[in-house]
Amino acid sequence: MTKDTCLLIFMISFLTCIHAQEPIDYVNPFIGTSNFGATNPGAIAPRGMASVSPFNVAGPKNLPLEKDSQWLSTPYVNENTFLTGFSHVNLSGVGCPDLGVILTMPTTGDLNTNHLEYGTTYKNEVAKPGYYSVELDKYNIKTEVTAATRVGISKYSFPKGKANILINLGLGLTNEEGASVKVVSSTEIEGMRNVGAFCYYKPEESYPVYFVAKFSKPADEFGIWKKTKKYDGVEGQWMAYNGKTRLYKNYKKEVIGDSIGSYFTYKFDQPTQVEVKIGVSYVSIENARKNLEEETKKLSFDTIYKNTASQWNELLSKIEVEGGIEDDKTIFYTALYHTLIHPNTLNDVNGEYPTMGKRKTAITKGTRFTVFSFWDTYRNLHSLMSLIYPKQQSDMVKSMLNIYDESGWLPKWELNATETTTMVGDPAGIVLADTYLRGIQDFDIEKAYEAMRKSATQLENNPLRPGVKDYIEKGYLTTKTTKSGSVSTTQEYNITDFAIAQLAIKLGKKEDYKLFSKRAISYRKLFDKEFNLLRPKNDDGSWYAPFNPNQGANFEKNLGFIEGNSWQYTFMVSHDTKALMKLMGGKKKYVAKLDEVFDKKQFDMANEPDIAYPYLYNYAKGYEWKTQQRVTNLINEYFTNKPAGLPGNDDTGTMSAWLIYSMMGIYPVSPADPFYTITTPRFDKITIHLDRRYYKNETLVIEKNGKGKLNSYIVKGKNNKSFFISHETLTNASKIQFNLE
Repeated sequence: MTKDTCLLIFMISFLTCIHAQEPIDYVNPFIGTSNFGATNPGAIAPRGMASVSPFNVAGPKNLPLEKDSQWLSTPYVNENTFLTGFSHVNLSGVGCPDLGVILTMPTTGDLNTNHLEYGTTYKNEVAKPGYYSVELDKYNIKTEVTAATRVGISKYSFPKGKANILINLGLGLTNEEGASVKVVSSTEIEGMRNVGAFCYYKPEESYPVYFVAKFSKPADEFGIWKKTKKYDGVEGQWMAYNGKTRLYKNYKKEVIGDSIGSYFTYKFDQPTQVEVKIGVSYVSIENARKNLEEETKKLSFDTIYKNTASQWNELLSKIEVEGGIEDDKTIFYTALYHTLIHPNTLNDVNGEYPTMGKRKTAITKGTRFTVFSFWDTYRNLHSLMSLIYPKQQSDMVKSMLNIYDESGWLPKWELNATETTTMVGDPAGIVLADTYLRGIQDFDIEKAYEAMRKSATQLENNPLRPGVKDYIEKGYLTTKTTKSGSVSTTQEYNITDFAIAQLAIKLGKKEDYKLFSKRAISYRKLFDKEFNLLRPKNDDGSWYAPFNPNQGANFEKNLGFIEGNSWQYTFMVSHDTKALMKLMGGKKKYVAKLDEVFDKKQFDMANEPDIAYPYLYNYAKGYEWKTQQRVTNLINEYFTNKPAGLPGNDDTGTMSAWLIYSMMGIYPVSPADPFYTITTPRFDKITIHLDRRYYKNETLVIEKNGKGKLNSYIVKGKNNKSFFISHETLTNASKIQFNLE
């Protein structure tokens, strides 16, 4: 073979590799695992109930980022070095600790059930969608994990000698206690772990997660451990196990307690692999077993991973990007990956799921979704789902209406069929209206409207709108109505009322349109011209004093604003921007005040209330270039291909959705108003594969033409100087070209 032939073969192979690179290959699950992004690199299927995450937030060796030493809402932190297992139900990008339970841990040598002693350092981490692997230093064990929708699968490569597989039910990210475990056979364990400590708002609503674990090889020895409490009385002197860990060897009865677990011990005469499959359910142990059997059958680890990876790649491929640097593609597809984790699946393979609140068993024919962090996600994530994954969004809306049927109210911050009531406002109605107005209409809109109107008008015992009586009578909440967030809660009610008004006119309900349109602008009564900002009012209508508009940043409590201050909330009225501009004294003063937010470093990229601020310059003709500049700078500063590559908590995909939109050059700046404002796309060409069940075109292509500032776009041959485009116009066009010069 000649050198030229070898070179030709090499070039063909090289080009083939480049061509074969798929969207899944760009995802870096380590992005967001530092800087309190609260994501984890573990294995999960799209919208999965089960996930397998490395757990490295327990014990003094992980200080200061240790789960009980500070407010920590993730099972994994990239900087930490001490691993104590792999948890099988987890949350991604949330602000409150919960779940992170049912921990497995492979070890070698003599049995040790104390996680502070059996924990280990680790190396050679690898993470891809649906896959994670790591080598455990202390034991010379390679651990690989993958997941199906309701099953976590692990593969442990043990060296020769004595080996153990532990299932620790006492350890977890949640501080809720209580568990049960039973060894069924030398290859199977079943049990339950109690969870439900989200933000510690409703401890009375703790609930069980059930599991069944199956092992590919029978254990030579098995058992259960239980660490007993220390008793100081006379009776304790008779207890040989007082305050110690008690072992139940070869025991097959159920054991109940707090600090409990099970172990499987092996004696290998050569290096051996053991696979462990753990099915989970929020209904029953029987359903956990059904989930395991149905989703994994007799499939190998590698086959399950291949299937899950294929699911991920199919979903990620709904958007194709061309141009830009490699890191741009990585942060883009990782963001898309993060938006496909939550909301996630609640129902089992047989359709059963626990109903809201009472946790009775019901059946769904579709997917019952859970983890609705609406205060965050109403701003951008659900409109993104409507555009890219409308069938998923339709099922999410139907899940919301099921929750209304079951509890009498729409969800606020729902988690596994419990209402955490976290954060403020009444955001579900915004999502319902926005979805319908974007053309996703295969759900009961009259029921949706009934539910929205109920939360907006019921004066007594209204869990979604505390203080609604003051809001209706005065137009705002006061410092007497609530001890925190009177202004920001008023604004949130305004946005929902705007959403109701938009839906009302669409449905021909003209009187409601007038009523809720008037309510939607009541924030104007809280605008103080002295500061040119929003300011709290007292019950008698006087201004709250003394007033410091800076107070409230960085989670500092104040009467007027929730998780923010006046700077970070005043412009959060994108449904009424022109009026705010007039209140501030015109376009130039509006722009100057908006500039101050950034120049005085009051803008918080990790804070939902001001997340749309960079796009508000598009409302001020002649200043649109500032939006392009701000968005470009924010992407460069806060979104990188590094563990700290998110600006903070991903908030179940909200920060990631902001990035996806911003890199595509469009943004849904006003929730429940189906249009986008535009900026410079990050890529030369973006192809969105539309769902023909909801949209008439197969694809939507976004192209960038030229360099410099964006000044117009072309749709269907027509040049538009506007910096806004409706959802209908965009999706009915096969192509939009952004012109830069």
